[in-house]
Amino acid sequence: MGEKYVKSKQPNPDNRFNNVERLHDMIENTQKKLQEAEVSMEFANPEEREVIKHKNERRKQSIKAMKEEMKEEMDARIKGEI
Repeated sequence: MGEKYVKSKQPNPDNRFNNVERLHDMIENTQKKLQEAEVSMEFANPEEREVIKHKNERRKQSIKAMKEEMKEEMDARIKGEI
């Protein structure tokens, strides 16, 4: 009668089959943003340049981490773990 349906929150199964491609796209997008930000720094005031500089440093760190993760995923794919 007035029962509520409660959906249990379970995580989605780990689907790694396209991680290499997804990471590749993420790296390309981040690199594009980094390059666009470098161009915009030419027209930015000193405060904006500082913000852009810090964002780009974080982007570079992210790219490095994503490349490492992509390598790990490629290795797992080669080993047949995916």
